[in-house]
Amino acid sequence: MKAEGLKVSNEGVNGIKGYRFAGVSCGIKKSGREDLALIYSEVPAAAAGVFTTNKSKAAPVLVDLENIKSAVTRAVVINSGNANACTGKKGMENAREMVELTAGLLKADKSEVLVSSTGIIGVQLPMEKVRAGIEKAVAGLAPDGGDAAARGIMTTDTREKKVTVKVDLSTGEVTVGAIAKGSGMIHPNMATMLCFMLTDAAVEKHLLQEILKETVDDTFNMISVDGDTSTNDMVIALANGTAGNEKITEKDGDYDKLSAAFKAAAEAMAVEIVRDGEGATKLLKACVINAPTKQDARTGAKAIVSSSLVKAAFFGEDANWGRVLCALGYSGADFDPGSVDMYFSSKIGAIKLVEKGEGLVFDEAKAAEILGETDIEILVDLNCGKFSATAWGCDLSYDYVKINGSYRT
Repeated sequence: MKAEGLKVSNEGVNGIKGYRFAGVSCGIKKSGREDLALIYSEVPAAAAGVFTTNKSKAAPVLVDLENIKSAVTRAVVINSGNANACTGKKGMENAREMVELTAGLLKADKSEVLVSSTGIIGVQLPMEKVRAGIEKAVAGLAPDGGDAAARGIMTTDTREKKVTVKVDLSTGEVTVGAIAKGSGMIHPNMATMLCFMLTDAAVEKHLLQEILKETVDDTFNMISVDGDTSTNDMVIALANGTAGNEKITEKDGDYDKLSAAFKAAAEAMAVEIVRDGEGATKLLKACVINAPTKQDARTGAKAIVSSSLVKAAFFGEDANWGRVLCALGYSGADFDPGSVDMYFSSKIGAIKLVEKGEGLVFDEAKAAEILGETDIEILVDLNCGKFSATAWGCDLSYDYVKINGSYRT
């Protein structure tokens, strides 16, 4: 994401004004690693949320769809290692208990607490452990607890995912920070995995929701690891106003700058999720340009990175451009196949493979060298409009099957 005046770093959420965090181990995970996280705003915050479109929504998602309507939000409690999905009435009771216990300990109303879970589907939460974990997390809240919280939401992730973006508004600097988890079951449609975005900016709740929805459409909704949309996907944003900026109440220049900061943070998290895809060895970036409409560009780019055949070809470092054109053709995007140009590139160079819909004779050795890199760009020029979109994905390796063949064990 390129935007003027943005300062991007990987510091994460530590130090954002008015927030405290915790990440603890309560015994949900067999590994003994952190498996419960807590995000707390010291002052009432506006909240926005985008949630999975999977019909089999997990209990925490159903609870949050109600609580996100609250005028203010104070906290988000998250557990990993157990999704609390497809767990029936008991699962709903457990999600609500997590909210109520957290609210009680923080002296907040239960409507002011959101809840999230990720992990194995169809197993009841070990509530005795969860209760102890929440008490431990509340006691351990600290301004520098963000990294522990980032670890507390991980499942098959191999590393923490965190980012900080600072931007100057007309009345002062504000910060947007985010932590996220995601490695498999990633093919979002409305959200992706779990991402928690925090800002110290002051902004009206309905405008925060618009910023988040626009952000998700351009970032998290444009990634795919394996084509599966999770039961638990959500992106939550909190804005507590502690930066002291004049409150954003309309779509003015400050709105645009804050939106750009959110998009920069979300893009960084989306790319990190894909780069850390289960078994992934390559990051794929598909750019569709000169499309008739924005939706055509998005549809085409997303189809390319979602294709198992495209993913497998890049894992094998095979310049099989026909699979890209095939995915584009069935995507539903409007274009003239006879006008398409296509290029593959990496940091060592680029190669043109298709011109006006026909394959070119190309240097196989050069193509193999380009595809031997870890970051690959697929550029598709439709030559029939002015709109563009970018999607991100990863290759499909043997290790993906190994990881998911024994996920429960």
